[in-house]
Amino acid sequence: MGIAADITVIVVAGLIGGLIAQRLKQPLLLGYILAGVMVGPFTIGPTVSDAHEIELLAEIGVALLLFALGLEFSLKELQPVRKIALIGTPIQIVLSMGVGYGIGQLLGWDWFASLWFGGLISLSSTMVVLKTLMSQGRMGTLSSRVMIGMLIVQDLAVVPLMIILPELNKPGAGLSVLGVAAVKAIIFLILIVVVGTKLLPRLVDYVVGWNSRELFLIAITAIALGIGYVTYLFGLSFAFGAFVAGIVLSESDYSHQALSDIIPLRDLFGLLFFVSVGMLLDPYFVIENWLMVLWVVLLVSVGKALIFGTLSHLFKYGNIVPYAAGLTLFQAGEFSFVLAQVGVSTDSIGEELYALILSVAVITMLLTPFVSGLTPRLYARLKRHVKREPLQSVNLPESGLRDHIVIAGGGRVGLHMAHVLQSLGLGFVLLELDFRRVEQAKTALFPVIFGDASQEVVLDAAHITTARLLLITTPAIETTRSIVFQARRTNPDVPIVARAEGVEAIQALFEAGVYKVVQPEFEASLGMTRQALRHCAMSSSEIQELIDSSRHDLYASEHDELRKSI
Repeated sequence: MGIAADITVIVVAGLIGGLIAQRLKQPLLLGYILAGVMVGPFTIGPTVSDAHEIELLAEIGVALLLFALGLEFSLKELQPVRKIALIGTPIQIVLSMGVGYGIGQLLGWDWFASLWFGGLISLSSTMVVLKTLMSQGRMGTLSSRVMIGMLIVQDLAVVPLMIILPELNKPGAGLSVLGVAAVKAIIFLILIVVVGTKLLPRLVDYVVGWNSRELFLIAITAIALGIGYVTYLFGLSFAFGAFVAGIVLSESDYSHQALSDIIPLRDLFGLLFFVSVGMLLDPYFVIENWLMVLWVVLLVSVGKALIFGTLSHLFKYGNIVPYAAGLTLFQAGEFSFVLAQVGVSTDSIGEELYALILSVAVITMLLTPFVSGLTPRLYARLKRHVKREPLQSVNLPESGLRDHIVIAGGGRVGLHMAHVLQSLGLGFVLLELDFRRVEQAKTALFPVIFGDASQEVVLDAAHITTARLLLITTPAIETTRSIVFQARRTNPDVPIVARAEGVEAIQALFEAGVYKVVQPEFEASLGMTRQALRHCAMSSSEIQELIDSSRHDLYASEHDELRKSI
């Protein structure tokens, strides 16, 4: 059956790997990669006959993932990270190449192979990082925007690396080719911005007029892959073209429907990508060279983590951002495979180096969800040993804080709760790191402490040991985890109520030690349901029973399952 049989084997293996990962409460991508190892050409059992064809199909998965990211992309959201993306990322690539060059010299390679290795490890995995951020509920946070901005620039850097590295022994020719590629890139971007922003929305409007969801899905997919192919003809990344297409369509009225329809297709082809990554790993090479592979993985991971963390700090990103960037972007990426294939085809690198970079890339990808998940706890621990600035506190009661409510986060939700508690005469204190919100709290005469709620000294100032309740209003799950971790260390008995952005985050917060979780969108839907049922003349008792049952299905069932597993 040829490729049909290969796809069948991959999908079945991916399902089995995904079920195992789900059962072990691990990200699905880990199960997919391990499934790829099992059906790859280096292991015994069902084997894919043509791995190269699967790799080509897997490129569609990368393109569709970036297309979906483009649909959700907002230039306004990336404004705060433009400097580190445009300036910091090239610096990161150069520094990472220096780390790779140093590793090559330690292993006794010549300068050419060492520099190639540096280029191969300088790129991180957009696919793995995005999937990891999604599974952890961290999309939309400042740290995720920093990472996505840097990943986008890294993907653009693939093109000059593919041109420059093979031409190192012919510097003059390499520069001329690079100049031509730069001109092509500029022409493409101008065309897609000028023509695409006018033509593509009209094309989508025309297709929508036929009122066929099937045609709409085909049109959206054709736009994503078609522009990706045009980008490829211009000498740029196929996936980057799909990302640009997503950005163009994100401004249309149908971006949300396009995102909704493309997600199942994206996930299916994403499965092909992660399985194809696992197929590249040669377990026998890893076993025979386990010590070298171990040291290289360790040096690459630590070196890149330090580079990303330091750059984030130098570009004035504080709190958890440097830790999140370092512990999430340390791996080698999917474009390392593409670049490595270019190196082999041009006789720039040998088979041993090719096998080593594939092993390092796959292993670091496998480690990413585990290491990234350590961010909140590591951040909380390290903060205890860092010299802190004096805390600013305003309007604290002269009698002190006792049997009070601590509100971590003085945004709209936190300030609204403060108004209610103040009107009821209940004691509370706000913890806020944003100076503008602190000023708003001061104007409203709320007791407020200016500081990071995940730091022990801030929680001590808020007298968490004598508090009756801790309310965490921040939507960022990694920040919430850090606060919960530190609060549990200081006062293991304090009840914690936290906000969860997305149903996926509810389980994670229960596991972190949160007593009650509130999901804003779900609560809004219950409020609208209540009004709809009242309009249908249903009794108040029946409505309340239905609302309570719905809440139990979402919250209590998750908590019950967690307690059973402990």
